Amino acid sequence: MPQEPLTQADVLLEGFLALDTPEGFRAELIEGEIVVTPPPDGDHEDYIGLIVKQVMRRSRTDMDFSGNKGLKLKSGGACPKNHAIPDCTFAPTELRLYRGAEPWMPCDGVAMVAEVTSTRPRRDREDKRYCYARGGIPLYLLVDREESSLTLFSEPEGDDYRQHCTIPFGKSLSLPNPFGFDLETAAFV
Repeated sequence: MPQEPLTQADVLLEGFLALDTPEGFRAELIEGEIVVTPPPDGDHEDYIGLIVKQVMRRSRTDMDFSGNKGLKLKSGGACPKNHAIPDCTFAPTELRLYRGAEPWMPCDGVAMVAEVTSTRPRRDREDKRYCYARGGIPLYLLVDREESSLTLFSEPEGDDYRQHCTIPFGKSLSLPNPFGFDLETAAFV
């Protein structure tokens, strides 16, 4: 029985899924590029902790959190599906999205993802933003260490978000429902 020839996108996806990264490293497939990142520094983790604590304590809707959940997202062009691991993934507890999920799960039901910029901030500012918008993730929170700011992207449509609000560290940022509280950033300074 003849087999369909593999496309370049198929070969890339197959190679990506077969990767065995060193402990602590993350491998993602973003817009047709395999990206391997080292373990984050302490400041990166501090920002994540500040966000997670507030969401868990103050959100109107009980949220589940993952810092390592692989998400399968639509890609642009002829690339294979994007495979991203956000720094934070939040989903309403009542959905129990993580229970029984494969290592790379669809993003349906995810309420918000967050990223803290690394040494290559363009990837978080642009590439991942477009991936998350294409996936229909309602909210994308970007902590931009270089700019000392937070940006909340909302209303995904096509390849991007229609709305965004940027505040400097030290101000508060309103997170809409299902979160429904002001994220305090005084400790980010």
